[in-house]
Amino acid sequence: MANRGIRIPAETLLALRTRLAGLPPRSAARREEVGRIAGLFGVSPSTVYRALKSLHQPKGLRRSDRGKPRGIQERDLARYCEIIAALKMRTSNRKGRHLSTTRAIELLEEHGVQTPEGHVQPPKGLLKRSTVNRWLKDWGYDQPRMTRAAPAARFEARHSNACWQFDISPSDLKHIAQPAWLDPKRGQPTMMLYSVVDDRSGTSYQEYRCVYGEDAESALRFLFNAMSPKEDTEFQGIPGMIYLDNGPVAKSLVFQTVMERLGVEWKTHMPAGSDGARVTARSKGKVERPFRTVKEAHETLYHFHEPETEAEANLWLRNFINKYNDKPHRREPHSRIEDWVANLPETGIREMCSWERFCAFAREPERRKVAADAHVSIDGAFYEVDGDLAGEEVLLWWGLFDHELFVEWQDKRYGPYRPEGGPIPLHRYRKRKSSPREKRAEAVAKLAEQISLPRAALGGSGLDAAPAEIVPLPKVRFSDPDPWGQISYENALSARRAISYLLDRPLAELSQEDRAFIGDLVGRTLNKAEIEAAIKQRFRREQ
Repeated sequence: MANRGIRIPAETLLALRTRLAGLPPRSAARREEVGRIAGLFGVSPSTVYRALKSLHQPKGLRRSDRGKPRGIQERDLARYCEIIAALKMRTSNRKGRHLSTTRAIELLEEHGVQTPEGHVQPPKGLLKRSTVNRWLKDWGYDQPRMTRAAPAARFEARHSNACWQFDISPSDLKHIAQPAWLDPKRGQPTMMLYSVVDDRSGTSYQEYRCVYGEDAESALRFLFNAMSPKEDTEFQGIPGMIYLDNGPVAKSLVFQTVMERLGVEWKTHMPAGSDGARVTARSKGKVERPFRTVKEAHETLYHFHEPETEAEANLWLRNFINKYNDKPHRREPHSRIEDWVANLPETGIREMCSWERFCAFAREPERRKVAADAHVSIDGAFYEVDGDLAGEEVLLWWGLFDHELFVEWQDKRYGPYRPEGGPIPLHRYRKRKSSPREKRAEAVAKLAEQISLPRAALGGSGLDAAPAEIVPLPKVRFSDPDPWGQISYENALSARRAISYLLDRPLAELSQEDRAFIGDLVGRTLNKAEIEAAIKQRFRREQ
């Protein structure tokens, strides 16, 4: 028992194994070597053999039941973890705040949770925060994995001009010294970068514009320039589709109308959370990357020289963008503009229309009521429309880029109308041409003065007619429900009280004959008028 704690050193066992390896398997010298070591350390030969067998033998560092819960059934714990993960997901907000594991366990143990399979409420003290957190992470129920977005799906158009990506970004310059126009009420306009990028080649076209926020008018002017032929670049044509964000431009009815007229399909990014854990605008990196290049490689030079006007800024930007398009494609062994030219569709480029036709497409609908003088005022300009439309509620289609106005009323379109000088000067007279409605009204008025009605229509025909026998119609007298007691008293007691108030004395002070008269009167009727008249007649006579 004294040698129970003795442990043979590993060096001794290694030396013994080396000596035994040089001896034959059934040699008696092997037994002698083992016996010598056993005698040296005071242990039995069997202990030496066991030590040799366990030397450098791999030993498991983990339990055999690793990965399986021991205190709770795996099926029950998995169900509890699933419910706790669902509670966290249900209580999450946009800031990422959600129910903690401790609070979820408290709610689950104290009140339980109603699930499609029934009410689930574990015993108190069964679930521990550390245990639940560990299994939430091991089984993939933790919050980061539950809210992780789906893998991104990259796409690329097969041909040039098949898809353009459009976006607007504020310039780092913010403002210029001499903007083209200025609204004193709104201050300095913001310098914005408008950009379209061809999805296939990465060819970009950008412009500076001083605006007060994103608006459809500036976006349409930029898109017209991008689609029109240009002298310094080959990039042009009407694209098959425009991909943009869910901003004011995409929501504008004018933008949608113009794109429909040009035959351009427009698509927007799916909003965040529209189909699970989706984030906003996952696929517009192709249009965001040129913004970063312009701001880092071009706008940083504005520290040396700043553009004075918008035209000068666009001239410098166009020079940089042309050099940017001449740089290598992200994948192909040629430049971006060469890739755009090489991958044009077989049908060729869809040519852009003229500016006049584009202005005709850009019209914004607005529902208004025409004034009595057949005039409509829009932004201080007066338009005189047809007289038929005076006083009618119509749909106006006024142009963003021109001064022509179309009016739509009852599925009929009128116009175009151009602005006039406003009301006529005082002491002047101008007669407007009569409209068809006014002509009809005048014709009816003239006919109304000329027509007449026979006198017999009022006095009847002049022929003597036999007197007709008048048969009285059966009638039922109206029964007034008198819900508020305005005609009759509710009962005899109320009538006696009213008589006492009318006589200004208690009824007990009256004589026996008077009390008998009042009793007969109240028993006969409860009508207020009859009772008041009878009381005044009797007692006034007695007085």
